[in-house]
This record gives sequence, structure tokens and C-alpha cells, in this order.
Amino acid sequence: MAVRLQRGRALESLSLTPLIDVVFLLLVFFLVASRFAQEDRAFPVELPAASSAKPLASKPEELVISIDQAGGYHVQGKSLDEPTLGLLLARYGAEKMEQPMVTMRADRRAPVDSVVRVMDQCQKHGLTKYRITTAPKDRKP
Repeated sequence: MAVRLQRGRALESLSLTPLIDVVFLLLVFFLVASRFAQEDRAFPVELPAASSAKPLASKPEELVISIDQAGGYHVQGKSLDEPTLGLLLARYGAEKMEQPMVTMRADRRAPVDSVVRVMDQCQKHGLTKYRITTAPKDRKP
């Protein structure tokens, strides 16, 4: 006596097209988001060496300011002058609920005055959490 099994019809009505669309959208989103995160650190700056330097972990509430050899300011791939940088820092400080972090990536040959001006602008706009990025001491420039 043969046993006859009935197959369910649940899998026949399940459409995978919307699921595949969502997976592709998530893939595109993460590819684009990771590209923007790398853009802040892509500006070619030769960092000074420090013996207690640690690897930098980027946070979403972090603003990265690159300072080139001539003392020019660059934020998110755009060159800024000092007044525009001040306006950006004022807006950045006003938009955030908690104290945001400002990271300065200054070229080791950049004038110290350029770094001090950024620190001064940070203090002027109430941004007291800022740091200067350095490279490990054993790394050759």
C-alpha cells in the first residue's frame, strides 16, 4: 500500500523578486556609504610621527579637517578658506545634540598657525572635543 503525500502550495505562491530587490538596494547603499567614509581620509597628507599614536577609528559624529602643506583646509574633498571653515564649524556645532569630535589631519610640513586657527575656530564655536591625527613613530614619512 503506497502512501500518497500532498505537496504544500505555500512555496509556489512565494515571490522572491521583492526580496532580491531589497538585497540589491542594501548592497548599493553600503557600497556608497563606505565610499563616502573613505573620502575624508583620501586627501594626501603626510602626518607627523608620535610615539603614542593609535589607529584612528572614524565615528559618524566626527568632522575630519585636512590641512595641506601650504596651510589650506579641506573638508569632504572640498577646499575651504578660513571664513567658510568657521561657518561650517558653527553650523556643525549647532546641529549636533552631543559634543561632536573634530579631527585635524595636518601635514607635518604645514604651518602650525593653520592648525592653531582651526583650534581657535573650534573653541569660538563651542567645539571643545578636537584632536590632531599623527602617524606611529616607527613609520617612515
